[in-house]
Amino acid sequence: MNRHEIPTHLNVEDKAIAGLTMRQLMTVAIGLGLSYGAANQLPLPMPVPAVLGALIMAAIAVAALWRPGGRPMEDWAFVLLRYWAIPRVAVWRVRRSDPSQRRKDQTYEVVLPDSAWTTTVTEERSDGR
Repeated sequence: MNRHEIPTHLNVEDKAIAGLTMRQLMTVAIGLGLSYGAANQLPLPMPVPAVLGALIMAAIAVAALWRPGGRPMEDWAFVLLRYWAIPRVAVWRVRRSDPSQRRKDQTYEVVLPDSAWTTTVTEERSDGR
């Protein structure tokens, strides 16, 4: 009896229907619903809803099928929203102290915490333990 090892580390999404992944299939289904709603429910002259529905279908096809940089468009939308949310300008200023309060003999001192795990056995015995 032959045994075959099935690789499980390929990082490939499973295909659902017509070579589309489940994410792509759901995006296309939502887009079809949106384009149908735009073409059917809006009280506009006939050419306008048809063009609007076609534009929505084209946008959804791009969102579902185009993967720039190997990542889906939802990831790029998240990156864009995060970019817009954070400030893009950072200002660094030197903190200036008041020269009248500065002492001539002022020096800097390095203070290191004394941690228990760095204490050696000889130091513990010198304490009387």
